[in-house]
Amino acid sequence: MKFPDMRSELIDYLSGLSNKDYQDSCWVKKRCPEGVENDELDYAVHFLFDDTCLSESPEDLIGILLKNEDEAHAIKTVCSAIDDLFLKYGCDKSDKEYINYPEWNNVVISACKAISIIK
Repeated sequence: MKFPDMRSELIDYLSGLSNKDYQDSCWVKKRCPEGVENDELDYAVHFLFDDTCLSESPEDLIGILLKNEDEAHAIKTVCSAIDDLFLKYGCDKSDKEYINYPEWNNVVISACKAISIIK
């Protein structure tokens, strides 16, 4: 693995995306767990869509950030779920609004599956 620190960062973002209690507590109410200074959906989105090519071509990061095709496919599924949400509702909603849309469950479920594959 060329960038294990970035892989750890990915796992942290997936953990946040997979946990609705964490999202409500930390993202919405700003009561993050000890050791987490601040977090919000925007951080995960920027990591997946802007800072890396995970949303467009995760297979390009195999050996760099991901281990195999299964991980790449799992990440692509998470990104697709987020992208579908943004296409339907736009990119200007609050974290509270996004996590309360019914489609948000697709993000949470896909992030849970991705975590189980990556760990």
